[in-house]
Amino acid sequence: MKRWLVRDRIPVIKRWRIRDRILVTLVILTAAILLAVALTFHLFIRAYVWNRASAQLDAIAKSVTPTRPPNVATPPRTRRKFDGGQDRVTGVRGNVVALDANGAIVDAAEEETESAEALSAYFSSGHELSRRVRREYVRWDNGAYIVSVLRDGSREGVFLVCYVDVTAIQAFSGQVNLVLLGIICAALVLSAFLSRRISRAFADPVQRLSAFAEEIGRGDFRRREFRFRDEEFHALAEAMNHMADALKEANRKQETFFQNVSHELRTPLTSIRGNAEGIVYGLMNPTESAKTILTEADRLTGFVEDILYLSRMGRAAPEGSALPLDLRDLLSLCVSEQRVNAGKLSFEFDFDDAPVMFPIRERDARQLFGNLISNAIRYAANTVRLSCHARESGVYVAVRDDGAGIAPEDLPHIFERFYKGAGGKHGIGLSIARTVADTYHGEITAKSGDGGTVFEVHFPSA
Repeated sequence: MKRWLVRDRIPVIKRWRIRDRILVTLVILTAAILLAVALTFHLFIRAYVWNRASAQLDAIAKSVTPTRPPNVATPPRTRRKFDGGQDRVTGVRGNVVALDANGAIVDAAEEETESAEALSAYFSSGHELSRRVRREYVRWDNGAYIVSVLRDGSREGVFLVCYVDVTAIQAFSGQVNLVLLGIICAALVLSAFLSRRISRAFADPVQRLSAFAEEIGRGDFRRREFRFRDEEFHALAEAMNHMADALKEANRKQETFFQNVSHELRTPLTSIRGNAEGIVYGLMNPTESAKTILTEADRLTGFVEDILYLSRMGRAAPEGSALPLDLRDLLSLCVSEQRVNAGKLSFEFDFDDAPVMFPIRERDARQLFGNLISNAIRYAANTVRLSCHARESGVYVAVRDDGAGIAPEDLPHIFERFYKGAGGKHGIGLSIARTVADTYHGEITAKSGDGGTVFEVHFPSA
């Protein structure tokens, strides 16, 4: 049970400020790079000195090792007088000192007395000389040496300590390390300074844009002018300004929506209330008043259903599955339903002979074409013409009337919710038509002139 609770517990995320994150990141990165450079330099110098000293020790060892026929003695002074010389690259010197088993000096070059005494003291201090035949790094009395121990073949109990004095090069390396340490400290200070400048360059625009977002959230949709050097922040500011404009427009449309709904509901409700009061007080004919109440109630019902339908289409996927339907049959069905309102108007049909199939929900199609036909009937003078064709690019449906046409100032707004031109009903039918067309990735356009108005619907092919 405890494991289940721990697994499902919401993790707590530690949040950092941008300034702190950039500061820590840059400082760590700078320190890591410089330390890596310093360590690489130190290891390179150490390896280089070791290799050069090893080569010099090998040369010394060959010089002090006699090359003679068996049983032929080699003069000892040849070895005792050997001077390894100075390496031209590293500047270090090599030489040989002869020590006994206790580390006492047996023989050494006069100019290398200090080094010989240091090595004698090192091997006299408990470091067993008889077993030190491998190359070693020795530090003693502020000196640094790389040594190699050989047995003296001409003298019993005497060891030849070949050494290279690397004290100077080690001192130089230490000075370079101190310089690098100073450079690292200076670089860290500079990195901290630059990171604060960089983080401020990022944090300030974010804070200003966050404040702008909060103002938008409080309902202040005014545009803000920002001057950012970074293109990304400038693009974000422009996007937020566009968002503020869109929200301002949406808020305006919402206010208009409620105003129009209130107006559209007030008229039939006033009529219903007036007729009901007339019946109650005996001022009106009950039968006629009841017919008026039923008419206005039907009008309210249709209006509310249209609003609900438009709301469902706008916020969620329509219910039911879209099946391929013949749009010619749907248009004919919608005309049949509208004939009672057409009066003496005539209908003309320009349909393909073959079925014009398109996957659409029947309810959506009837809403789309029904509203277009109803609008055409309202403004037509004599004829309403319907066209339905299938093309390679998709399906085309057109509804044309021969009325006076739509005023140029009204044409850009006829698909807006509750926008009513001259002779309009309640300003929601064409909005429903466009919503249905958009739902099925279609396009609806309106063209108007002296010869009437035509609404064209294009559904692209799958």
